[in-house]
Amino acid sequence: MPLIIEQGLLLSELETLASFSEVPPPAVTRIVFSEQDLRARNYLKQLCAAAGLNVREDAIGNTFARWTGGSEEAAAVATGSHIDAIPNAGRYDGTVGVLGGLEAIRALRRAGFQPKRSIELIIFTSEEPTRFGIGCLGSRLLAGSLDASIDVELSDVGGRRLRQVRNEAGFRGDLARLLIPAGHYSGFVELHIEQGPILEREKLSIGVVTAIAAPASLRITIEGEGGHAGGVLMPDRRDALCAAAELILAVESAAKATQAIDTVATTGVCNVFPSAVNSVPSRVQLEVDIRDIDGDRRQCVLEEIRQAATGICNRRGLRHELRIVNADRPGTCDPEVIETIAKACTDLKLSYKQMVSRAYHDSLFMSRVAPTGMVFIPCRAGVSHRPDEYASPDAIADGTRILAETLARLAS
Repeated sequence: MPLIIEQGLLLSELETLASFSEVPPPAVTRIVFSEQDLRARNYLKQLCAAAGLNVREDAIGNTFARWTGGSEEAAAVATGSHIDAIPNAGRYDGTVGVLGGLEAIRALRRAGFQPKRSIELIIFTSEEPTRFGIGCLGSRLLAGSLDASIDVELSDVGGRRLRQVRNEAGFRGDLARLLIPAGHYSGFVELHIEQGPILEREKLSIGVVTAIAAPASLRITIEGEGGHAGGVLMPDRRDALCAAAELILAVESAAKATQAIDTVATTGVCNVFPSAVNSVPSRVQLEVDIRDIDGDRRQCVLEEIRQAATGICNRRGLRHELRIVNADRPGTCDPEVIETIAKACTDLKLSYKQMVSRAYHDSLFMSRVAPTGMVFIPCRAGVSHRPDEYASPDAIADGTRILAETLARLAS
């Protein structure tokens, strides 16, 4: 079955999608349920309808575009990703998987392929945690990893609750009804840029993902005692920032101590109060991200950080609170889906390697409810979440071709 990927059309659609942004190019900012997000959704729904797909949306805004094939009773095969973008991001994260998924379906239709199972494109809502502080809202709800209570528990920085924001965006209904029933999908495959340097460095075309690392997020508040920078003598200080500095280094040490390349820990937020050059910091809030494909090993790192926080603050006479914001378990890709992707690479004579995903994706949660796999394509220097994020036209076309072949085999 000769498959033709219309590379020019795909690149043009990626460029158009990138234009729905709150900032000028090459940067992209597209926050979930914003005006630009809703405009981008409408553009994609028009493309899906033009491709002859049946489009529907759920109460959180997940969008499903289905090519009906074979028996409707048979479990469908699905693909998809997200289109929301963090502030000052690039144009390929998530979007390659959405528009590449659409082009894979169009290529199969052009080739005259007749699927025995329906093939569905999913555009997931809010993979990025930018607005509500937790990522993968849409896929978490589909997988049952969140319950309907988030409707009133989650709010944005302006204090507006999720329910209000989604309702105003036109998405209404009971979030408790989003859970995917067992066996609804016979397979799910996500196309994505690697967001790392390995494929480019090793001059490989495709990454076949075997496991997906998952984050544990911590919020640590350290309470000290403020005062005038000149008036509080050094022996009398209870400086919250000095304790935080020790703890930040302890986070780094805890991750390195595992001696595992797949363990990473990052202190990405450090809020200092009152944040004045002539005032001793009285309170610091840290936010820490720990990731691994081994849940037990990640838990050991978390416990080391907990013990370090207690020890540092006790020694310095400070109070602290450590709260686990979320701790998702890592995901494992399905062996048969992995084999199907690898076989497509071999048949199409594209070089590949099996690898882990150190970033987490909607696939992490889809793997809870369906046999799941991921196709990675190289991105320049491994850069992502920046305006200079880039995947070459050939890499995008290669990934789309592998995705199409994989969907065809799974749908047969």
